[in-house]
Amino acid sequence: MQLSYLNVSIKLAIGLLSLVMVINLTGKGNLAPSSAVDQIQNFVLGGIIGGMIYNESISILQYITILMIWFCLVLSLRWLKTNLHFFKKYVDGEPVTIIRRGEIDVEACRKAGLTAHDIMFKLRNNNIFSIREVKQAVLEQNGQLLVVQSGEENPRYPLITDGMVQENTLEAIGKTQDWLEERLRKMGFGEISDIFLAEYVSGEIHVVSY
Repeated sequence: MQLSYLNVSIKLAIGLLSLVMVINLTGKGNLAPSSAVDQIQNFVLGGIIGGMIYNESISILQYITILMIWFCLVLSLRWLKTNLHFFKKYVDGEPVTIIRRGEIDVEACRKAGLTAHDIMFKLRNNNIFSIREVKQAVLEQNGQLLVVQSGEENPRYPLITDGMVQENTLEAIGKTQDWLEERLRKMGFGEISDIFLAEYVSGEIHVVSY
């Protein structure tokens, strides 16, 4: 069967437009994955576009239909992750604290699949050359290591995100959830689920509500 360059060109243009739609409608500035699910979504989209462009047995209408089904699945997954906390936790996982007060949690490292070499490599990327300099280190879902060095007053990550308390942050500043809830009540916030973002800066809590 002779390849129709017009057909391929149309499919290629549709694929390009679908990439632009994904970037714009999902609120991402690019297709760089921030989690394992994002990476899988990119692989699937690439497979759909690459596998169907040169397949003459798949019509342009079928191609568009399959892209729309994929796009609906992506948006549905994004909605579930945004509105259902337990679903986000199940899909994306949770940050893992691997260093506390200069001591490595070996069991946490093993569960995260990290070797001693991996840990030291990530620390060197943060210009840290000894775990004794680390107050706390948290491995994020995307593989990045967030570090609070000894003597630092402020954590580099928030107390609350999307209505969920970040236990690792509370541990880094030596506070409890009861302390946080009491401070929020004094500020006029009744429910943690009503808070979009809360940061701890210089002993003060800065809140952005929904």
